[in-house]
Amino acid sequence: MASSGVRGPTPRWGPTLGGAALFLLLLPAAAAQGCSQNTSRTCEECLKNVSCLWCNTNKMCLDYPVTKVLPPSSLCRLSSARWGVCWVNFEALIIAMSVIGGSLLLGVAICCFCCCRRSRSQRPDKSEEKAIREREERRVRQEERRAEMKLRHDEIRKKY
Repeated sequence: MASSGVRGPTPRWGPTLGGAALFLLLLPAAAAQGCSQNTSRTCEECLKNVSCLWCNTNKMCLDYPVTKVLPPSSLCRLSSARWGVCWVNFEALIIAMSVIGGSLLLGVAICCFCCCRRSRSQRPDKSEEKAIREREERRVRQEERRAEMKLRHDEIRKKY
């Protein structure tokens, strides 16, 4: 069977994807130029670019060292480094995030402990089951003794 050569409309994604890929490749280069260009300006202008770090001691806009979690002290001291917002230094930001994260972890641990404790108290453990079983056995034996005593009393009543 031969094809007729007529096909439906084909989407043309090639140039769009190529343009997006080119933009993503050039974005780090533009960001690097943006940080060094904002050195003589204000902290707010520097931190508009999220890949920039403002050093308050020497009023420089630097590239954030993405290969390290914390910027090295040779680049800028943590107490004078600003990232994200100008009114919080990096050291205070790290401490605050640590306290918040620790509080969240502690809260989750307490909730898990309380939930496990509640579910454990709802189902009887082995010692409670044993006590319940012994109580039931004692009750059954007592019922049997009462029945025997009643039979004896009935026999004695019949005699006299």
